[in-house]
Amino acid sequence: MSLTAKLRRAPGRIAAGAFVLNSGLGKLHGDAATAAGIHGMAVGAYPFLSKLSPTVFLKALAVGEIAVGSILLLPLAPAGLAGLALTGFAGSMLGLYVRTPGLHDGKLRPTQGGTAIAKDVWMAGIGIGLVIDAALSESKVTSTEE
Repeated sequence: MSLTAKLRRAPGRIAAGAFVLNSGLGKLHGDAATAAGIHGMAVGAYPFLSKLSPTVFLKALAVGEIAVGSILLLPLAPAGLAGLALTGFAGSMLGLYVRTPGLHDGKLRPTQGGTAIAKDVWMAGIGIGLVIDAALSESKVTSTEE
Protein backbone atom coordinates (compact mmCIF):
# COMPACT_ATOMS: atom_id res chain seq x y z
CA MET A 1 0.00 0.00 0.00
CA SER A 2 1.28 3.43 -0.85
CA LEU A 3 2.10 6.15 1.61
CA THR A 4 -0.45 8.33 -0.16
CA ALA A 5 -3.23 5.85 0.60
CA LYS A 6 -2.21 5.62 4.24
CA LEU A 7 -2.12 9.41 4.58
CA ARG A 8 -5.53 9.97 2.97
CA ARG A 9 -7.10 7.36 5.26
CA ALA A 10 -5.40 8.57 8.44
CA PRO A 11 -7.71 11.45 9.46
CA GLY A 12 -10.86 9.31 9.41
CA ARG A 13 -9.16 6.37 11.08
CA ILE A 14 -7.69 8.56 13.82
CA ALA A 15 -10.92 10.49 14.50
CA ALA A 16 -13.17 7.44 14.59
CA GLY A 17 -10.60 5.23 16.32
CA ALA A 18 -9.92 7.66 19.13
CA PHE A 19 -13.63 8.27 19.64
CA VAL A 20 -14.57 4.57 19.75
CA LEU A 21 -11.55 3.60 21.87
CA ASN A 22 -12.34 6.32 24.40
CA SER A 23 -15.97 5.20 24.55
CA GLY A 24 -14.92 1.60 25.20
CA LEU A 25 -12.43 2.56 27.89
CA GLY A 26 -15.12 4.62 29.60
CA LYS A 27 -17.50 1.65 29.68
CA LEU A 28 -14.88 -0.84 30.85
CA HIS A 29 -15.39 0.00 34.52
CA GLY A 30 -19.03 1.11 34.32
CA ASP A 31 -21.22 0.65 37.40
CA ALA A 32 -24.36 -1.48 37.68
CA ALA A 33 -26.70 1.45 36.93
CA THR A 34 -24.81 2.29 33.73
CA ALA A 35 -24.81 -1.36 32.70
CA ALA A 36 -28.56 -1.66 33.32
CA GLY A 37 -29.35 1.49 31.33
CA ILE A 38 -27.23 0.60 28.30
CA HIS A 39 -28.35 -3.03 28.39
CA GLY A 40 -32.01 -2.02 28.62
CA MET A 41 -31.75 0.19 25.56
CA ALA A 42 -29.87 -2.48 23.61
CA VAL A 43 -32.39 -5.20 24.50
CA GLY A 44 -35.21 -2.97 23.23
CA ALA A 45 -33.59 -2.96 19.79
CA TYR A 46 -31.95 -6.39 19.85
CA PRO A 47 -34.06 -8.73 22.05
CA PHE A 48 -31.57 -11.62 21.86
CA LEU A 49 -29.27 -9.58 24.11
CA SER A 50 -31.64 -10.21 27.02
CA LYS A 51 -29.80 -13.52 27.51
CA LEU A 52 -26.79 -11.57 28.79
CA SER A 53 -26.67 -9.93 32.19
CA PRO A 54 -26.28 -6.14 32.08
CA THR A 55 -22.75 -6.27 33.52
CA VAL A 56 -21.58 -8.95 31.08
CA PHE A 57 -23.15 -7.01 28.21
CA LEU A 58 -21.42 -3.79 29.23
CA LYS A 59 -18.02 -5.53 29.50
CA ALA A 60 -18.52 -7.18 26.09
CA LEU A 61 -19.54 -3.87 24.55
CA ALA A 62 -16.51 -2.17 26.10
CA VAL A 63 -14.13 -4.85 24.81
CA GLY A 64 -15.72 -4.65 21.35
CA GLU A 65 -15.36 -0.88 21.24
CA ILE A 66 -11.76 -1.09 22.41
CA ALA A 67 -11.04 -3.65 19.70
CA VAL A 68 -12.67 -1.57 16.94
CA GLY A 69 -10.92 1.60 18.11
CA SER A 70 -7.57 -0.18 18.29
CA ILE A 71 -7.93 -1.67 14.80
CA LEU A 72 -8.63 1.79 13.43
CA LEU A 73 -5.67 3.36 15.22
CA LEU A 74 -3.20 0.59 14.41
CA PRO A 75 -1.50 1.57 11.13
CA LEU A 76 -0.60 -2.06 10.39
CA ALA A 77 -4.28 -3.12 10.31
CA PRO A 78 -5.50 -3.20 6.70
CA ALA A 79 -7.89 -0.39 5.77
CA GLY A 80 -10.48 -2.86 4.50
CA LEU A 81 -10.52 -4.72 7.83
CA ALA A 82 -10.67 -1.47 9.81
CA GLY A 83 -13.49 -0.25 7.57
CA LEU A 84 -15.47 -3.46 7.99
CA ALA A 85 -15.07 -3.35 11.77
CA LEU A 86 -16.17 0.28 11.94
CA THR A 87 -19.07 -0.23 9.52
CA GLY A 88 -20.32 -3.20 11.55
CA PHE A 89 -20.13 -1.28 14.80
CA ALA A 90 -21.73 1.86 13.38
CA GLY A 91 -24.40 -0.22 11.66
CA SER A 92 -25.39 -1.81 14.95
CA MET A 93 -25.61 1.61 16.57
CA LEU A 94 -27.74 2.96 13.73
CA GLY A 95 -29.95 -0.13 14.02
CA LEU A 96 -30.42 0.73 17.68
CA TYR A 97 -31.33 4.28 16.65
CA VAL A 98 -33.92 3.17 14.10
CA ARG A 99 -35.49 0.53 16.37
CA THR A 100 -35.76 2.66 19.51
CA PRO A 101 -38.90 4.82 19.72
CA GLY A 102 -38.28 8.33 20.96
CA LEU A 103 -34.85 8.69 19.40
CA HIS A 104 -36.30 9.97 16.13
CA ASP A 105 -39.46 11.34 14.60
CA GLY A 106 -41.52 9.68 11.86
CA LYS A 107 -39.01 10.77 9.21
CA LEU A 108 -35.99 9.42 11.14
CA ARG A 109 -34.85 12.92 12.11
CA PRO A 110 -33.25 12.73 15.55
CA THR A 111 -35.00 14.02 18.61
CA GLN A 112 -32.90 15.74 21.24
CA GLY A 113 -32.48 12.37 22.96
CA GLY A 114 -31.53 10.64 19.71
CA THR A 115 -28.80 12.99 18.55
CA ALA A 116 -26.11 11.18 20.55
CA ILE A 117 -26.74 7.97 18.59
CA ALA A 118 -27.76 9.49 15.24
CA LYS A 119 -24.34 11.08 14.93
CA ASP A 120 -22.93 7.58 14.48
CA VAL A 121 -23.84 7.98 10.82
CA TRP A 122 -20.45 9.69 10.38
CA MET A 123 -18.73 6.53 11.60
CA ALA A 124 -20.67 4.46 9.08
CA GLY A 125 -19.57 6.87 6.36
CA ILE A 126 -15.91 6.60 7.38
CA GLY A 127 -16.14 2.80 7.56
CA ILE A 128 -17.76 2.47 4.14
CA GLY A 129 -15.25 4.93 2.73
CA LEU A 130 -12.34 2.85 4.06
CA VAL A 131 -13.78 -0.33 2.55
CA ILE A 132 -14.38 1.28 -0.85
CA ASP A 133 -10.98 2.98 -0.87
CA ALA A 134 -9.21 -0.24 0.05
CA ALA A 135 -11.11 -2.22 -2.58
CA LEU A 136 -10.39 0.30 -5.32
CA SER A 137 -6.76 0.97 -4.46
CA GLU A 138 -5.97 -2.74 -4.27
CA SER A 139 -7.93 -3.67 -7.38
CA LYS A 140 -6.07 -4.75 -10.50
CA VAL A 141 -8.55 -2.77 -12.58
CA THR A 142 -7.76 0.58 -10.95
CA SER A 143 -4.14 -0.02 -9.97
CA THR A 144 -1.54 2.01 -11.88
CA GLU A 145 1.38 0.08 -10.46
CA GLU A 146 2.97 -2.58 -12.65
